[in-house]
Amino acid sequence: MRRSMATMLATLGALSTPLAAQSGVDSGAVASTRVGGGAYSLGLAATIGQSWQFEAAEIGYVRRRPHGAIGALSVSARLGSFIDQGVILGGSRGFLFGATVAARSATAKVAEIGDEQNLTLLGLDVTLEASGYLAAKSPLPQGSQWAAVSLLPALRIGSGDGPRYAVMVGPTVFIGKETEWRGLLALRVEAPLARGGARP
Repeated sequence: MRRSMATMLATLGALSTPLAAQSGVDSGAVASTRVGGGAYSLGLAATIGQSWQFEAAEIGYVRRRPHGAIGALSVSARLGSFIDQGVILGGSRGFLFGATVAARSATAKVAEIGDEQNLTLLGLDVTLEASGYLAAKSPLPQGSQWAAVSLLPALRIGSGDGPRYAVMVGPTVFIGKETEWRGLLALRVEAPLARGGARP
């Protein structure tokens, strides 16, 4: 992707280190991919293709569900700008804000990485998202307001109550003045919210 996306990836990588440290959970003590509770997420989202696309940073709240077909529910906000993929230098324009609600399937285990004392699970799941966007100086044919529905298969690394990392890519449909199909790429890291210590 463009240089601006590379900068955002470096920022996400730097932020993921303190997230992992804050979790305070020994991954070797956890053998399940289904632990409930609240978590927060940081990530990047970008449409992919030629001409004008958007790139955005996002922050959200995730409610993990330990049982059933739905593995998690989440809400998030996105803030970004439009990038002309056909221009090597420059090509930025306007800004956008998006709000998203999503449901994620239970994660199906594909492989286990590491030994029994330091176990990390590799899995697959699917997220269904519904988003609404407001934009200034939008170059898209949808104009300054549009909705979107995305179906995002994901490769997820992490288990138990610790941090989880995901690479997600899939189709998204923009619904506004015009309806248009695009690709959406998202990179996310989520970590559990801090929990108070046990009371006497």
